[in-house]
Amino acid sequence: MATTSDSSVSFDETDTRSDEMNSTIEQWINDLVAGVDEAQSSTEFQEWLDVQSRFHDYSYRNTLLIKRQCPEATRVAGYRTWQEDFDRYVQEGESAIWIWAPIITKQCPECENSPSYHESSGCDYDETPPEEWSKGLVGFRPAPVFDISQTEGKPLPDLDTEATGDAGDLVEQLTAAADEVGVTARIVPDEDWTHGEAKGICEQLSLVDVQPLVEVRDREHEADLARTLIHEYAHALLHFDVDDDTERAKREVEAEAVAYVVGRYCGLDTSRSAFYLAAWESDDPEVVRERLGRISRTAEELIDVLED
Repeated sequence: MATTSDSSVSFDETDTRSDEMNSTIEQWINDLVAGVDEAQSSTEFQEWLDVQSRFHDYSYRNTLLIKRQCPEATRVAGYRTWQEDFDRYVQEGESAIWIWAPIITKQCPECENSPSYHESSGCDYDETPPEEWSKGLVGFRPAPVFDISQTEGKPLPDLDTEATGDAGDLVEQLTAAADEVGVTARIVPDEDWTHGEAKGICEQLSLVDVQPLVEVRDREHEADLARTLIHEYAHALLHFDVDDDTERAKREVEAEAVAYVVGRYCGLDTSRSAFYLAAWESDDPEVVRERLGRISRTAEELIDVLED
């Protein structure tokens, strides 16, 4: 396997092996938490965060509409928003993705209609004139948006979260260990990838499949390919039977922390994981340390599999 970048770290079969692993992983987690703090305060992260803040959060209904019309969509915005906020332009011939946009206008305090509908509603409210009414939601209208893949122009700032280093035969070891981990693993050619911008996925193929399916998009950088495999294996071990969207960010934190630890043990530079975690859990990097037990146990399990 790829050799560790710290020659003093070797979890040989000794009576103190478990303690050595726990102590080393805890120190690496502390390093990762410190790295998340540094990442959050960096200019690179702040520029990325500024751009993300200009994208709207869409309702569950609109998210379903977007995914139904454009399953690979990752970032959507209106025609003018792409131009004015991001200096990007919708390419000729692209079809719009239709969503429901809220109509915000002055609203009658009593019937809650807009001034035009208020006049024909039969509402008798006349304590204040319409120009003094507060604005509120009066309805929805169809509105077109476009995914970033339908546009061209100035690149959006990107957080480089790739692992680097010499992966050796780590990818082959990970795919060979799939059965022992309890997953079905596939490396999918880039041209056949159907999961948008995601680097990897962990899902259940059908109700009769016992093992999770892990798919990762093939790429030139094998170190990052290995990191993604470890990340998705961690999802399979930790989260395959969890069905709670509110836990999504925390699950990403756990899986990426496992990838950081195992990748580091295998001699990869996984320090950019700090940016990945900052993007998922930008308010509280301490969540990494809070989940140390689950992260540590899963990292140890994967290290054991690789050593075997």
